[in-house]
Amino acid sequence: MNRSMQKRVYIETYGCQMNEHDSEQILRLLQRSNYLETEDAQEADLILVNTCSVREKPEQKVYSALGRFKGLKEERGTIIGVAGCVAQQEGQRLLARIPYLDMVIGTHAIALIPQMLERVEVIGEKVCETGFDTEGKHLDAFLPQGQVSVVKSYVTIMQGCNHFCSYCIVPYVRGRERSRPSQEIVDEVSHLAQRGVKEICLLGQNVNSYGKGLKEEIRFPELLSRLDEIEGVERIRFTTSHPKDLSEELIQAHGGLKKLCEHIHLPFQSGSNGILKAMNRGYTRESYLEKIDRLREVCPSIAITSDVIAGFPGEQEKDFEETLDLMEKVRFDDLFSFKYSPRKGTRAAEISDQVEEQMKQERLALLQKIQKEITLQKNQALEGCIEEVLVEGYSKQTEQDVTGRTRTHKTVNFEGDLESTGKIVPVRIVKAYPHSLRGEILTD
Repeated sequence: MNRSMQKRVYIETYGCQMNEHDSEQILRLLQRSNYLETEDAQEADLILVNTCSVREKPEQKVYSALGRFKGLKEERGTIIGVAGCVAQQEGQRLLARIPYLDMVIGTHAIALIPQMLERVEVIGEKVCETGFDTEGKHLDAFLPQGQVSVVKSYVTIMQGCNHFCSYCIVPYVRGRERSRPSQEIVDEVSHLAQRGVKEICLLGQNVNSYGKGLKEEIRFPELLSRLDEIEGVERIRFTTSHPKDLSEELIQAHGGLKKLCEHIHLPFQSGSNGILKAMNRGYTRESYLEKIDRLREVCPSIAITSDVIAGFPGEQEKDFEETLDLMEKVRFDDLFSFKYSPRKGTRAAEISDQVEEQMKQERLALLQKIQKEITLQKNQALEGCIEEVLVEGYSKQTEQDVTGRTRTHKTVNFEGDLESTGKIVPVRIVKAYPHSLRGEILTD
């Protein structure tokens, strides 16, 4: 390849792991079009902002980012595109609102990016692709060639959601549930394992629904069982699970599959049955707690993380107290908490009984304070324990340390070098912090 012909692409990603994986796929596609990734937007020939509209803050960041890049368009003629949920939601309105924008790439249009880019580069056309691909072609894998530099990798197994929770924009911007054939997934995971990837994280808006609509009769626990047999894979994780669809078979998998990590992310969103009903979540606090109990019966060491929303429309003080009560009962290892923010087009945004902003902030601050204490206590219980840590590379704090994760998805930093990257090493935990652990590797 003539390196002088290569161009550079800068991708700024907001939101969830699904978006991170989409950005990885975009990079793989663009490499075939002579684009190399750069971490400096100032030298980029192409800038893509991969967006999320599930919550208000990431959406606001998108418009802020585009404003920062306007000068590069004027000075260097940089091509600028928006991908992901905001692109899907706004479509042509983005091109009208932002005159210097060149490309709007919907959630099902990743595979079309090379053709879209050609239309921009050759004829100067502004392009927008936001149609849903009902045949599932957007789920085709973009496999890396040769050895990869990452220890862990994401693999999309399904996309979309059929639940239509009243606050959630996902079904409107990601479409209905569609699963990939199991052999495609097995082949992709095998391909990644052969190229050095040790940990696989399976992605979907609701992985528990995997298999619905496929011609083959397969469900998520069966897929996990097949992946558990692939040589080279050391660890398997998945996200996200919907409590309504968490089956007994999947619970049992946490006790029976060797490579499935002892961790599950199971959003509960509220501890109040009244609010859960208004959210259209499809389960009760009682059924949620029963599933937590079953998980801990089958896998006593399992770490449980979750999502919660503070200040959903109609949330009274007693509803919020029930949320705090559920948190105390479960004692999550970690909790991702958010203020409710209305999403245009969802039913919850039309509810008249909205909670005042100050009250939402106060409730959010309180539950975050409580969870911080619980997380620290959970981490402190590991002091003196020996944990298996998959080393991922240098720590963000210092290159004297390397970092990795335990099977329960806790971050551990310890003194080491890059030679241990990709290896699972025994580490004694010597100090616990709210968001990480300090350890020392055992050499004997």
